[in-house]
Amino acid sequence: MPQERWGQVSETLRTTVGHNNYKTWIEPLKLSSLEDGVAHFDVPTNFFGNWVSRNFSDTIVKHMSRDGLQVRRLEFRVPSARPRMQPTAGAPDRVAASADGTSQAGSAGRGAASGSGTGQDGGDDDLPGASLDERFTFESFVVGKPNQLAYTAARRVSEGGPLTFNPLFLYGGSGLGKTHLMHAIAWALKENCPEKKVVYLSSDQFMYRFVRALREDGMHEFKEAFRSVDVLMVDDVQFFAGKNSTQEEFFHTFNALSDQGKQIVISADRAPHDIKKIEDRIASRLASGLVVDLHPTDYELRLGILQQKADFYRGHYGNLEISKHVLEFLAHRITGNVRTLEGALTRIFAFGNLVGREVTLDMVQECLADLLRASERKLTIEEIQRRVCEHYNVRISDMTGPKRHRTIARPRQVAMFLAKGLTSRSLPEIGRRFGNRDHTTVLYAVRKIEEMMQTDSGLADDVEMLKRMLEA
Repeated sequence: MPQERWGQVSETLRTTVGHNNYKTWIEPLKLSSLEDGVAHFDVPTNFFGNWVSRNFSDTIVKHMSRDGLQVRRLEFRVPSARPRMQPTAGAPDRVAASADGTSQAGSAGRGAASGSGTGQDGGDDDLPGASLDERFTFESFVVGKPNQLAYTAARRVSEGGPLTFNPLFLYGGSGLGKTHLMHAIAWALKENCPEKKVVYLSSDQFMYRFVRALREDGMHEFKEAFRSVDVLMVDDVQFFAGKNSTQEEFFHTFNALSDQGKQIVISADRAPHDIKKIEDRIASRLASGLVVDLHPTDYELRLGILQQKADFYRGHYGNLEISKHVLEFLAHRITGNVRTLEGALTRIFAFGNLVGREVTLDMVQECLADLLRASERKLTIEEIQRRVCEHYNVRISDMTGPKRHRTIARPRQVAMFLAKGLTSRSLPEIGRRFGNRDHTTVLYAVRKIEEMMQTDSGLADDVEMLKRMLEA
């Protein structure tokens, strides 16, 4: 069946066009028919079809042809009665988003009473929104030292009281809990303040609706929709980088809401001033509230996450037991993000259930052989730079830039010292990673830190602490 083949092709396109483009532009496409070399797709709007035609049609045709489908060109149409997207399998009460970005509550239960983009009446199609995942609540968020501040700040915002800080800016690497906290805030606000209009969406969705408004002469409606909300939550704003028109509109939307005393919550993969190709005035606005870093997980946090997830999985895999000893082993060996931990635990439970084996340490090592090998990674210079910058509260761009002020130069020397001692990189290569500096600069930094550690106990403690953190 062409529809089944299209499902295979669309999954291939996920890796070709990237996850965000796939979710925004490819996943909503519905193949209705394939006749005489023409693939007919149902799309949410005419603008959507035009955009896909201009930007992805050649790629889609190429991949469909590779998969054996005889396709010369694509045609897009808007069905006369467009159905809403159904909630994701396994989350029947999850708030669903229609293909054009407007939100609609799912079936009875929590999702029916809550959702992003809904007003007091529970459903306002003039407001944009994205799906909220019912799993991502404060109750399911495991709190530890690396994310304590972010969790506490998110809780405060979710109370819906007087603004304590605005915006709340959450940043950190992939899989550390930014999106989880964003969803949790939205869910809690819906429960605590049902009268508030809360909108959560990704940066791609904001950009898509902005471009559509420009194309369809709907800027007045766009501005009215976004500037009438009580809480605006935008995920992954680093993707605004380099998109000047979108940045300009976001800047004005931000200012309008801020002037009205409306809450803004933002997330990104790095601090505001470290996002490249984003305007300084926007970075300054983003940094004007509370900026919170979600640090990489430590052993205690990883163990807590594994224990919580193990309790959840037991009920889904025939009460299969996993010992504390095994969980401790995983917490020590798998030091990646939360998604990696969850994936490892899923594999263990599925493997044990399917083959009927007890979860032992030997079984875990067999089941996760590839993952355990990958976890034995070597420390990188970039990780050392990031950790040192966090400790001394300086920006990576300054550390690798030309500035020679003592507040920058000393952390730079510490990072060079650690890079020389903890990696196998040569002095010239280390120098290149620090703004194309000469190898003699690196050698001087190493010797300088070695000398200072003999007399400066504070510096010695800093270096020792950073070394332990990096080797953990």
